[in-house]
Amino acid sequence: MNKVRVAVVGYGVIGQRLADGVALQEDMELVGVVDAEVNLATRALKEKGMTYKLYVAFTEAKAAFEKVNIPISGTMEELLDQVDIVLDSTPAGIGAKNKSLYEKKGVKAIFQGGENNNIADVFFHGYANFECGVNKDYLKLTSCNTTGLIRAVDCLDKIIGIEKIAITIVRRVADPGDYHRGLTNALKVDKAPSHQAEDLMSIMPHINATGILIHTPVTHGHFISVVATPKNYISVAEVLEAFSLHDRIRVVSLDEGFEGNASIFRYARDLGRPRGDIYEICIWKDTIVKSGNDIMFGIHIPQESVTIPETIDAIRASMGMQVTSVEGVSMTNKYLNLPSWK
Repeated sequence: MNKVRVAVVGYGVIGQRLADGVALQEDMELVGVVDAEVNLATRALKEKGMTYKLYVAFTEAKAAFEKVNIPISGTMEELLDQVDIVLDSTPAGIGAKNKSLYEKKGVKAIFQGGENNNIADVFFHGYANFECGVNKDYLKLTSCNTTGLIRAVDCLDKIIGIEKIAITIVRRVADPGDYHRGLTNALKVDKAPSHQAEDLMSIMPHINATGILIHTPVTHGHFISVVATPKNYISVAEVLEAFSLHDRIRVVSLDEGFEGNASIFRYARDLGRPRGDIYEICIWKDTIVKSGNDIMFGIHIPQESVTIPETIDAIRASMGMQVTSVEGVSMTNKYLNLPSWK
């Protein structure tokens, strides 16, 4: 079997996790990762024994890595000559600049949620519109919140049909260690509607969505409150069963000790998950309630790792490895050991 050859450009918060996720896929080969500067991620890569080959974003960056004895395998341009597809996880705006190089080298690329939607052929989600991405050259992932939100809404939509949703997002203000965000003791409200609601409608245009976003000074995950209006009647028990059967949704409860976002992060560490990561979103069974015909529930979004499975789905779609969502996500889940808790 010829494996799909993959490069990860940008070895930061998302890039490290993408590299680990691709390395687990038995039908893919992680050829190398790219970064532009010596940082904690590249220092850790060296200390772990250079588990992945490291390439520099540009020739001038070599000196900085050589100064601290971090082995370099070449430049990004040299790496692109060896791969079929790139996962671009660089800071927002850099991917757009990199795209011209990908086009020049004739490699496909998948961009993360921070880039503008017009960078890609398809705004992509593994469950909701996998087939739209099949054999396309450039795909763009949804943001972490939108990725998890679509998982939950699509799960119900496929069973009962969803007419509209209203969401409230309590958004962590920064990733752990992002000191440039500042030290805060306040909530900040964005103008409505939130982009996550609008992005969901881009991928699921048959659903009317709106939402509010609130920034909060925490780091371990976002929380989304969803009010969904189904097209037909569905009971709380049936909603709970649907979520429980989904391979990327984990149902948790307050009675089990999952009191909030920090509980989930701690549990992931206790499980021995690298970096305390989980790929699944968590939905509290205690929050699934009805208001008339509407369904309400609360979601935990692990912002550093939630998009990894859908990004790997995007490789499968773009490269035509599988041509349906059922086939594609099943292969990704198999190699990521999802659902590991069942």
